[in-house]
Amino acid sequence: MARSRFRPCIDLHNGQVKQIVGGSLNEENPHELLTNFVSSERPSYYAELYKRYNLMGAHVIKLGSGNDEAAKEALSAWPGGLQIGGGITLDNAMEWINAGADKVIITSYLFPDAKFSLSRLQEFCDKIGKERIVVDVRKRGNKWIVAMNKWQTITNLEVNKESLDLLSNYCSEFLIHAADVEGLCQGIDTELVECLGKWTTIPTTYAGGANSISDLELVNKLSNGRVDLTFGSALDIFGGNKVKFEDCVAWNTKN
Repeated sequence: MARSRFRPCIDLHNGQVKQIVGGSLNEENPHELLTNFVSSERPSYYAELYKRYNLMGAHVIKLGSGNDEAAKEALSAWPGGLQIGGGITLDNAMEWINAGADKVIITSYLFPDAKFSLSRLQEFCDKIGKERIVVDVRKRGNKWIVAMNKWQTITNLEVNKESLDLLSNYCSEFLIHAADVEGLCQGIDTELVECLGKWTTIPTTYAGGANSISDLELVNKLSNGRVDLTFGSALDIFGGNKVKFEDCVAWNTKN
């Protein structure tokens, strides 16, 4: 029987490891950015930490420009152990895989003019390979609509069983950012997690709002073990006081 796992992350902003409120990212109004944590540690520190405990499937997300060197530093610290997302296109995907990424995470490239392009996803799959692709479904709004451009632009793709079935033909994993609750530590979107457990047929990671180690058991129960969970701002290694990293490692070891 499947069991939900803890999946770690490394969020990069202006070359530093940070935890921010996902919905506050706006390049046109940078003063609106809400930052929960700025690490004094380098990206490689977190990559090496995850490697030490064999926490596979960690995602490195570049939030805007100025993060390429920091991302490459993390990837070089654990070649083949991390996924990379943020500004990934068909032109640069192989460059990131050659830099050490296990998989590339894509969203915005699939939505020219905020409209889903199946042909782009198919082309990506043909060139990179299904097993190397993670589709980041960034949910916003009441109907769970995919958002792109650092969660600022709403697309025409609704998150439901039909859309996930279609996408799963061309990727090996889903990463679901519940942008409306990300960085707020006010609890997960339980309805979304439950639906994902029913809908998804491939490995799926949920990120957004987790604030207690008990959320791992909650996600496991709601999704029947089919959805993994990422902790961000609540985690002690990111300045949080609600969840201990060692408890997350223990959960994975036990399960």
